[in-house]
Amino acid sequence: MKNKLVFVLALLVIVLTGCTTQDKSNQADAAPKYYVEKRQTPKTNLNVIPTLFFHGGLSNYKGEENMVKAAQKAGVTNSIIRANVDANGKVKLIGTISKNAINPIVEVNYRNNVQLDFKEHGRYARNVVQTLQNEYGIKKVNMVGHSLGNISIMYYLLQTAHDPEMPKLNKQVSIGGHFDGLDFKQLPIAIRQPSNLHVDAEGKPNKTNSTYREMMKLRTLYPNKQTSVLNIIGNIGGNSDGIVKNASSLSLEYLVEPMAKSYRVVKIVGKNAEHGQLTYNKQVEKEIIKFLWLQ
Repeated sequence: MKNKLVFVLALLVIVLTGCTTQDKSNQADAAPKYYVEKRQTPKTNLNVIPTLFFHGGLSNYKGEENMVKAAQKAGVTNSIIRANVDANGKVKLIGTISKNAINPIVEVNYRNNVQLDFKEHGRYARNVVQTLQNEYGIKKVNMVGHSLGNISIMYYLLQTAHDPEMPKLNKQVSIGGHFDGLDFKQLPIAIRQPSNLHVDAEGKPNKTNSTYREMMKLRTLYPNKQTSVLNIIGNIGGNSDGIVKNASSLSLEYLVEPMAKSYRVVKIVGKNAEHGQLTYNKQVEKEIIKFLWLQ
């Protein structure tokens, strides 16, 4: 109940501040401005694949910590740092990835955690990845997103698909993703879930909002047979995790499956499958650890 209240408060913040993707989308499609310059030579060259965790709306890195601590306890990582991203997209790394790092984890922390200009999410994520690239010379990344955090991953891919110099996406985990919108009338129509939404056997939705249609470019832009995808959804009853309808989460398949190396869905059920509880769910922890580091 607490998580639902938090989400409703987030919606009120969004509505009252007038922060909508629909307004932003009317601006010219100029290339996003980045605050990280590419370096010719990284400060350090580490042969590791960092895993970036992206939190949901009205949240912060603390929403990722339970999963991160589970990975640490399981012994699959020995290095955890944080990437603070301010409202302008500037990145500050807190901590250092050591030379003997095993499966380092980066807890991404957005100052603006109610940003509904989804292109900004992509820019924030790109700035984080470029900062890690400049510091450590990374060649590949894993990405884990919860709720709105998945938008960072999708728009990062939209913005970097044609850039061969960017690190490759190795594995992607979605938790409670709302790819074809959320079923709240208070939201801008560009990101609101279409009414009576359902998906077919291939994850194709019967209706789409404009944001989903933009992400459909990934059907050809998504890394070709390079990225393994795990889609974790919750069902507390009524094919919903209480916030996100399963149909919206399952619509990820249609966006990535043609190009993905592999795609798998894990459905979590019961009271701990509620949207805000998914990142504290023991089964979710086990599935992420197995998928990212034990396969």
